[in-house]
Amino acid sequence: MNLSKLHSISKKMLLGLLAFTMFATLYSCARKTTFLTSPVVPAARGSVKVKKDNNNNYNVKIKISGLAEAKRLEPAKQVYVVWLQSDENLTKNLGQINSNSGMLSKSLKASFETVTAFKPVKIYITAEDDSNVQYPGTHIILSTTGF
Repeated sequence: MNLSKLHSISKKMLLGLLAFTMFATLYSCARKTTFLTSPVVPAARGSVKVKKDNNNNYNVKIKISGLAEAKRLEPAKQVYVVWLQSDENLTKNLGQINSNSGMLSKSLKASFETVTAFKPVKIYITAEDDSNVQYPGTHIILSTTGF
């Protein structure tokens, strides 16, 4: 095999590898961000991972540690609610994170996962008296800066 054929094959392999890497990076593009330190529950730490699926929905996964039960806050609350601020400036209640029996109990760890059609710009968690609230209260526990 002469040197020019070897050089040509090397170029093709390199271009193929580069194309595969770019495709894999774009296809599996999940954005992950950490929550800011909470002034209300300073020991709470967590992260949010958002991934767009093939149906143009967004899979939101949250992992939290060090989150005290909502009933132990001052003032005491009943539940933690996850909120999404969309790219259209809509605020959406995604659901509650249970803070009693099991979910946060001894380990103070929680996870939350949902799928939404709204593109998230910011995700945050509030402490509320009811999980069905339509608007977030002022008791923000954890928040992202954005995606």
